[in-house]
Amino acid sequence: MKKSLFFILPAMVLATSCVDSLDDYNIDPKRASVVPSTSLVSSAERELASTLASANVNTNVFRLYVQYWAQTTYFDESIYDINTRNINRNFWSALYRDVLADLNEAKRLITADNSMDAKVKANQLAAIETLEVYTWAVLVDTYGNIPYSEALDFNKPQPKYDDAKTIYDDLIKRLDTAIGSFDKSAGGLGAADLYFNGDTGNFVKFANSLKLRLAMTIVDVDQAKAKTLVESTVGKLISSNEESAKLTFLGSNPNTNPLYVDLVQSGRYDFVGTNFFIDRLNTLKDPRLGAYFKPNGGTFKGGIYGVGNNYASFSSPGVALEDPTAPSYLLSYSQVEFLLAEASARGFAVGGTAASHYNNAVTASIKRWGGSDADATAYLAQPAVAYATATGDYKQKIGVQKWIALYGQPVDSYREFRRLDYPKLTKPEGALSNLPVRFPYPVVEQNLNTANNAAAAAAIGGDNVNTKIFWDKF
Repeated sequence: MKKSLFFILPAMVLATSCVDSLDDYNIDPKRASVVPSTSLVSSAERELASTLASANVNTNVFRLYVQYWAQTTYFDESIYDINTRNINRNFWSALYRDVLADLNEAKRLITADNSMDAKVKANQLAAIETLEVYTWAVLVDTYGNIPYSEALDFNKPQPKYDDAKTIYDDLIKRLDTAIGSFDKSAGGLGAADLYFNGDTGNFVKFANSLKLRLAMTIVDVDQAKAKTLVESTVGKLISSNEESAKLTFLGSNPNTNPLYVDLVQSGRYDFVGTNFFIDRLNTLKDPRLGAYFKPNGGTFKGGIYGVGNNYASFSSPGVALEDPTAPSYLLSYSQVEFLLAEASARGFAVGGTAASHYNNAVTASIKRWGGSDADATAYLAQPAVAYATATGDYKQKIGVQKWIALYGQPVDSYREFRRLDYPKLTKPEGALSNLPVRFPYPVVEQNLNTANNAAAAAAIGGDNVNTKIFWDKF
């Protein structure tokens, strides 16, 4: 003990002679004082993909809201109990704190770096801007009016809420500027880009595909603007499953797909498929059924949404969802083709026909989940699936098949269900409210940003689950 102290004390004496104030004692010599800017982008990409993929009912309940899954022992979330565990706050915080804050700081550091090649810097900033636009749009689509222009500013701890439509208009302008700033001949984020591994060309396709999605989201509010925006993206979009915007996770903790954590590592048995969804897949002889769910006693059987179900009696989420390396999709090729199908059905000049894009979308989804071209051809040949003979108008035809295809993208599915109004979902008997068409604001916002939060609630017509987002017109 005395020998140890002998070696330590001189070090302490030497240290005191080199510091100017007690603040210097608070420096951790093993911790970097400056975080590399691109590592912040990696962190943001990971958190964004994880939040979108998660099945943790404290954060992401959208597989329940669109009735892919029913619950077993506990079914509070299926009857729309949002506030008990602050689900709306957790989703809000994940995007503001864990995604946007990191992207904002990365942008600040990169902008201030005068040693960087100008074209590489422009590509990095354009990529960050695209990711920010994506994240802001998810927040607007979920809550409506949100803190935006004054958000992420430490000098404004009580930021005002901006109008949702005004935010969308600004996001589209920002995205257009970002797209124009990319230079495909130059590098970008390099290996720090977890989605495209620094491939600038693919990031440009992602940005244009996001522009397509934003445009079609506002189509019922401003069809003329949407048409112009959509037509400007033709030939610049994600055009294969391989080009989809996604993060492929690793096989070991802490970098596994959160679905693996929720479904396998947790040791819990919380979810089974709903009879509403599985019965539809059975009826249509859907080739994705065996990937989406596990058979139960040789058949696929769904539980009842909004009540407790015996896990052993029904089909649980499929083995493909239990793979720790399974990717989380931000924007898939199938999704792009469904958007083009709808655009074509509305008379926009996007090339092809509504039916051809619809067929491409369904085929891409089936192949993504392990099916073949032959599987897709047989599926699409059924009168109940074929675009020409499936029930309803284009919104119903596309809405139902898009709902089926977006099984792995529940946040997107929740938006498209509200926008297209198909399939027709009904609330369970024990529901605490109507099926939510938005999340109410987190309670912490009511407590700490009271005046601005109250003004926002008044502006949207009430902070409740019945208040529609501005683009949800029908």
